Amino acid sequence: MKRLLHSRRANLLNVAALAVSVFVAGGAAAATPRVDESELLTAGFKILVATTTAQQDWVKRLPPGQIRPMQRTGKKFFIYPDEPRNQIYVGGPKEYEAYRQLHPESHLATREAAKSANAYRQKQTDVMQKATARDLSDPFLGASWYDLGW
Repeated sequence: MKRLLHSRRANLLNVAALAVSVFVAGGAAAATPRVDESELLTAGFKILVATTTAQQDWVKRLPPGQIRPMQRTGKKFFIYPDEPRNQIYVGGPKEYEAYRQLHPESHLATREAAKSANAYRQKQTDVMQKATARDLSDPFLGASWYDLGW
């Protein structure tokens, strides 16, 4: 019976954690403006067309509407997928910085999303530190005399 209650509680916690992560990710995604492909080209990004099925599948798996960093052979790149055309836009740190200069508001939105995520993590850290301090101060670690069989 205890095992069943424990598994239900664990499942409930997993569902709650998933819901919170979707909510936080949704808020961060909603804050980022849409990327304009012509502005990427203006900033110096290059187009790479996916020619093989493996490349096309990889482009489809990338999160749409986001410029994401990537490292290949020790070099840092920034990529933006364009799934309908089976291509990606690729640029280096210089090109990405040029694009960011065109959109200072996207940098502010990213900073605000990171700040709210940090506040959430700090709240969780505080809760865990209080729980750890409580557990360390209790010599029986939450067990009562009844649990000990007395």
